[in-house]
Amino acid sequence: MTELRLQHCSNHTASDKALEQQEISRYLQLLKPQWQLNKEDQTISYTYTFKNYYQTMAFVNVIAQIAHQQDHHPDLLVSYNRCTVKYSTHNIGGLSINDFICAAKINAAQNL
Repeated sequence: MTELRLQHCSNHTASDKALEQQEISRYLQLLKPQWQLNKEDQTISYTYTFKNYYQTMAFVNVIAQIAHQQDHHPDLLVSYNRCTVKYSTHNIGGLSINDFICAAKINAAQNL
Protein backbone atom coordinates (compact mmCIF):
# COMPACT_ATOMS: atom_id res chain seq x y z
CA MET A 1 0.00 0.00 0.00
CA THR A 2 1.30 3.43 -0.93
CA GLU A 3 1.98 5.58 2.07
CA LEU A 4 -1.13 7.55 2.90
CA ARG A 5 0.67 10.90 2.97
CA LEU A 6 1.74 10.38 -0.66
CA GLN A 7 -1.76 9.72 -1.96
CA HIS A 8 -4.26 12.27 -3.26
CA CYS A 9 -7.90 12.53 -2.24
CA SER A 10 -10.53 11.45 -4.75
CA ASN A 11 -14.02 12.80 -5.26
CA HIS A 12 -16.82 10.94 -3.51
CA THR A 13 -20.52 11.09 -4.30
CA ALA A 14 -23.47 10.35 -2.02
CA SER A 15 -23.78 6.94 -3.69
CA ASP A 16 -20.29 5.92 -2.51
CA LYS A 17 -20.09 3.77 0.62
CA ALA A 18 -18.27 4.64 3.82
CA LEU A 19 -15.36 2.42 4.81
CA GLU A 20 -16.12 -0.81 6.63
CA GLN A 21 -14.88 -1.23 10.21
CA GLN A 22 -12.06 -3.56 9.12
CA GLU A 23 -10.76 -0.97 6.64
CA ILE A 24 -11.05 1.80 9.23
CA SER A 25 -9.03 -0.25 11.73
CA ARG A 26 -6.34 -0.95 9.14
CA TYR A 27 -5.95 2.71 8.17
CA LEU A 28 -6.16 3.89 11.76
CA GLN A 29 -3.20 1.67 12.66
CA LEU A 30 -1.14 3.73 10.21
CA LEU A 31 -2.02 6.92 12.11
CA LYS A 32 -1.70 5.68 15.68
CA PRO A 33 -1.08 6.59 18.39
CA GLN A 34 -2.22 10.11 17.56
CA TRP A 35 -5.53 9.75 15.79
CA GLN A 36 -8.55 8.27 17.54
CA LEU A 37 -11.78 6.87 16.18
CA ASN A 38 -15.14 8.06 17.44
CA LYS A 39 -17.50 5.24 16.44
CA GLU A 40 -20.64 7.17 17.37
CA ASP A 41 -20.20 9.99 14.89
CA GLN A 42 -17.86 8.09 12.52
CA THR A 43 -14.97 10.54 12.77
CA ILE A 44 -11.26 10.43 13.41
CA SER A 45 -9.65 13.20 15.43
CA TYR A 46 -6.49 14.34 17.12
CA THR A 47 -5.62 17.34 19.28
CA TYR A 48 -2.26 18.92 18.49
CA THR A 49 -0.64 21.10 21.16
CA PHE A 50 1.71 24.05 20.73
CA LYS A 51 3.73 26.49 22.82
CA ASN A 52 1.70 29.57 21.91
CA TYR A 53 -1.04 31.09 19.79
CA TYR A 54 1.27 32.00 16.92
CA GLN A 55 2.39 28.38 16.46
CA THR A 56 -1.20 27.20 16.68
CA MET A 57 -2.34 29.62 13.98
CA ALA A 58 0.62 28.78 11.74
CA PHE A 59 -0.43 25.13 12.00
CA VAL A 60 -4.04 26.02 11.17
CA ASN A 61 -2.75 27.71 8.00
CA VAL A 62 -0.88 24.53 7.05
CA ILE A 63 -4.10 22.56 7.52
CA ALA A 64 -5.95 25.08 5.35
CA GLN A 65 -3.39 24.62 2.56
CA ILE A 66 -3.67 20.82 2.73
CA ALA A 67 -7.47 21.04 2.75
CA HIS A 68 -7.42 23.31 -0.29
CA GLN A 69 -4.98 21.10 -2.22
CA GLN A 70 -6.92 17.92 -1.42
CA ASP A 71 -10.40 19.50 -1.61
CA HIS A 72 -11.21 17.75 1.67
CA HIS A 73 -11.89 19.88 4.71
CA PRO A 74 -11.76 19.00 8.41
CA ASP A 75 -13.69 20.41 11.32
CA LEU A 76 -11.30 22.43 13.51
CA LEU A 77 -11.51 23.54 17.12
CA VAL A 78 -8.81 26.15 17.72
CA SER A 79 -7.71 27.61 21.05
CA TYR A 80 -4.63 29.38 22.36
CA ASN A 81 -2.23 26.42 22.25
CA ARG A 82 -4.34 23.58 20.82
CA CYS A 83 -5.99 22.59 17.60
CA THR A 84 -8.35 19.64 17.40
CA VAL A 85 -8.70 18.28 13.88
CA LYS A 86 -11.69 16.09 13.09
CA TYR A 87 -12.30 14.28 9.81
CA SER A 88 -15.32 12.56 8.30
CA THR A 89 -16.61 12.44 4.75
CA HIS A 90 -19.98 14.07 5.22
CA ASN A 91 -21.49 13.29 1.83
CA ILE A 92 -21.09 9.53 2.38
CA GLY A 93 -22.07 9.60 6.05
CA GLY A 94 -18.88 8.12 7.45
CA LEU A 95 -15.18 7.70 6.92
CA SER A 96 -13.44 7.44 3.57
CA ILE A 97 -9.83 6.96 2.53
CA ASN A 98 -9.70 10.76 2.07
CA ASP A 99 -9.96 11.27 5.84
CA PHE A 100 -6.93 9.09 6.45
CA ILE A 101 -4.93 10.61 3.59
CA CYS A 102 -5.42 14.12 4.97
CA ALA A 103 -4.67 13.04 8.54
CA ALA A 104 -1.39 11.50 7.34
CA LYS A 105 -0.51 14.66 5.42
CA ILE A 106 -1.15 16.79 8.52
CA ASN A 107 0.99 14.47 10.65
CA ALA A 108 3.82 14.75 8.11
CA ALA A 109 3.53 18.54 7.95
CA GLN A 110 3.46 18.88 11.74
CA ASN A 111 6.68 16.84 12.03
CA LEU A 112 8.68 19.13 9.74
